[in-house]
Amino acid sequence: MPIDSASPITITGYDWVPYFAKGHVRDLRVRWALEEAGQSYRAKLLAQGDQKAPPHRALQPFGQVPTYEEGDVTLFESGAIVLHIAERFGGGLLPADPAARARAIEWTFAALNTVEPPITDYAIATLFEVEEPWSAPRLPAVKARIAERLEELSNRLGDRDWLDGDFSAGDLLMIAVLRMVASDGLLNPYPNLAAYVARGEARPAFRRALADHMAGFTGDPPPGFAEWEAKMKAAEPA
Repeated sequence: MPIDSASPITITGYDWVPYFAKGHVRDLRVRWALEEAGQSYRAKLLAQGDQKAPPHRALQPFGQVPTYEEGDVTLFESGAIVLHIAERFGGGLLPADPAARARAIEWTFAALNTVEPPITDYAIATLFEVEEPWSAPRLPAVKARIAERLEELSNRLGDRDWLDGDFSAGDLLMIAVLRMVASDGLLNPYPNLAAYVARGEARPAFRRALADHMAGFTGDPPPGFAEWEAKMKAAEPA
């Protein structure tokens, strides 16, 4: 059974992000893990720009979110935080059997180190640096790398519900990564991966985490970002 934290847990996120980032900022991964583990938490939401200021950099040297604070434990990097939550509170995120536990941890690294990098390249080429002259020529190669990884993952998953036995932290992080391209149709050639993501999104813990994540976006965009966002929306295919 999950244990109650003796110290309040505080995580950080943003109070505003562009429309395409809502539902994907990495504090969602931490919220989901905490919900799976049955732990309450407080979310400190930062205005855009505050993540680069010295107080937050003292927690996260690269000026990003999320961070995690609990008593004398301060962490950054969503994968490290999810694994800490799994080790600290249980909640079924890591199996008790040592070999199965090691495999679940293996899948957390696979999600972040093998599957996510080409997906991040896709986001850079299609969103954040879409107007750069190199973006369009590079996109076919980026999509080919994603397709290669998705096919390999699809073959490994097969007709199983989860990657290795029961749902684990490895599934949580893998599904969080795959969600980044699900709406773009990149999972369509792999129905088992689309169904895998849908199973993760149907979990009550995910639904609670997503609702709280989305409810936090109450801030205002930095100067100039509203015009940029409108331009991005207008450029999307109908």
